[in-house]
Amino acid sequence: MKKALLLNIVDPGIGGALIKGEKGTAKSTTVRSLNQILPFKEVVDGCNFNCDPSRPDRLCPYCSEKASKGGLPSHRERMRVVELPLSATEDRVAGTLDIEHVLKTGEKKFEPGVLAQANGNLLYVDEVNLLDDHIVDLLLDSAAMGVNYVEREGISFSHPSRFILVGTMNPEEGELRPQLLDRFGLSVEVRGDGDMERRLEVVRRRLAFDSDPEGYTKKVAEESEALTERIVRAREILPEVVADEDVLRAVVTVTTNFGIDGHRADITMMKAAKANAALDGRKNVIKDDIRDVAALVLSHRMRRRPFEEQAFDCEELDRCLQTI
Repeated sequence: MKKALLLNIVDPGIGGALIKGEKGTAKSTTVRSLNQILPFKEVVDGCNFNCDPSRPDRLCPYCSEKASKGGLPSHRERMRVVELPLSATEDRVAGTLDIEHVLKTGEKKFEPGVLAQANGNLLYVDEVNLLDDHIVDLLLDSAAMGVNYVEREGISFSHPSRFILVGTMNPEEGELRPQLLDRFGLSVEVRGDGDMERRLEVVRRRLAFDSDPEGYTKKVAEESEALTERIVRAREILPEVVADEDVLRAVVTVTTNFGIDGHRADITMMKAAKANAALDGRKNVIKDDIRDVAALVLSHRMRRRPFEEQAFDCEELDRCLQTI
């Protein structure tokens, strides 16, 4: 679960993460805790869409107008986890155009929604399987295109909306459609730990946090800062990470061997393997990177019969990689 989240922070282009698991397995706790380790970013002062001044091609209409007249003052702030309420309507998610204002003044007035807040951040959807399908489609389309497009009564407005989409769900409450599953870059299933000592450690840490949240946070601050620095370094070297023809052939061999439809899995696995190499501080992708990310990329894309449990065969993966 941590690996899937870290890879997406290093390269948001991977396409987000879906975390499935039974109740009480710290899915929500883990995602929300990312607020402690997410890197900093540059944001235009006063912008409702969190525009990045270093990317003029990704500015909202208001920042583009300001940029044409002069500079864009900005400040640094930490990326954050933006949560989407389960009961959110389409207008609350995408934002709304004030048609009356347009008719009276001739100027567009847009009320930003959750997708505006999420730009440049991480968007968290708890119980994503219980969201209306058209809301999930809207989120996935915006995440893929990096733009939120709203049209009402023939009047349109668009703004940048590039975010890391993370969804959590309990499979006992229902599954996502296969078409939606495939749109998540990575997927992982978590279960409660059966080892006695590790379960004891989980309880000890939780009790320690509950008794003194501030003290516990300070105690692990050095470890959290080290992880943030590791993420920042990985993001910096990611553009320089390369994969040779043998690695590319290994990726395609694995996806073909596991009978994966389409090409999204191949592309996602290559992106994830590069992010994994960057996290390790390397600028070249090796087969071990493929081994590390294959289950995250393929487990939710494998064909399965009704009522059949989804399981990824790591031994088959090793046999496949050995033949290359």
